[in-house]
Amino acid sequence: MKITSVETFLVQPRWLFCRVATDEGLVGWGEPVVEGRAETVRAAVDELADLLVGRDPRRIEDLWQLLTKAAFYRGGPVLSSAVAGVDQALWDILGKSLGVPVHQLLGGAVRDEVRVYGWIGGDEPAAVAEAAAQQVEAGLTAVKMNASGRMGRMPNRVEVDGVVSRLAAVREVLGDSRDVAVDFHGRFGVAAARRVIPELAPLHPLFVEEPVLPEYTHRLADVVSASTVPVACGERLFSRTDFLPALQAGVAIVQPDLSHAGGISEVRRIASLAETFDALLAPHCPLGPIALAASLQTAFATPNFLIQEQSIGIHYNVGAELLDYVLDRAPFAIVDGVIRRWDDPGLGVRIDEDAVRKADREGHRWRPPVWRHDDGSFAEW
Repeated sequence: MKITSVETFLVQPRWLFCRVATDEGLVGWGEPVVEGRAETVRAAVDELADLLVGRDPRRIEDLWQLLTKAAFYRGGPVLSSAVAGVDQALWDILGKSLGVPVHQLLGGAVRDEVRVYGWIGGDEPAAVAEAAAQQVEAGLTAVKMNASGRMGRMPNRVEVDGVVSRLAAVREVLGDSRDVAVDFHGRFGVAAARRVIPELAPLHPLFVEEPVLPEYTHRLADVVSASTVPVACGERLFSRTDFLPALQAGVAIVQPDLSHAGGISEVRRIASLAETFDALLAPHCPLGPIALAASLQTAFATPNFLIQEQSIGIHYNVGAELLDYVLDRAPFAIVDGVIRRWDDPGLGVRIDEDAVRKADREGHRWRPPVWRHDDGSFAEW
């Protein structure tokens, strides 16, 4: 079997899909994207295609090594995300060629269902209690919210009270049997995170996410030591070597993104590394159906898995929704807060190719917001 073509498709709201075709008629789908840099990743995938066409797609590890190491300059979010989408497509092809799901190729399922959570409140969280109630009604048992909107590097008492009161409002709606995670989105400094997180502890968040920017991973131990609340990070870390210092700092949960951190191949290795530190896996995935399918296949086969992010109804989804590009929505059904394991070959997602090609003709130029502090200086989004 040989790869004959590698195509990419810009589809709303902010995604990039990848289609890898073979001379035996098998097709694999992946989702290589950096949100806000989709066109850049598209160019990277096109460059990687020179290394792929004519090769056997079933030699996944050999191709992963080639794609990540054949250039003198390596790593970074653009290349890692381009490789991630291709890697997903290769696993999809291998599973289809053997008639088995990807989780079977990863050693077989260790669970029959995957717990998932949904987003509430938006980038500048508001009406979080009402949104949490809607997610409970939709069948979820866990939600995630931003801790704040624009935040000063050293928040004042009013800002801190706002973080706590929003979480308290959500906790009141959820009760004690459901969970809420709090995303700091790198908007807080180390000192601010150390001040705020202990105040959240009585409300028992499932975890606090990315309390400081990834540039300050060397300070994570100071944040972890300040509170008993589990600390999670990893959506902006892209390899085992990126995750090692975070794990050494004591994070409880790693959050690699299957579309950023080298795909299924590397995330499985990250999960194994995390297991040696007694840390859990909770993949980041505010993306489309292929990224979610790849995440779920990994979760089905990963012993130290905790919970899966999914983007149905997320505030970024303007112009298209998660299930708009799939032919069969049944595998993604959420019942009692979980997605049940399925056994369709490959990633187990049937892509509506006509819809994808039509969407690509329009494309998108999604960009993240640019925030400013009151004094005009740059603010972390």
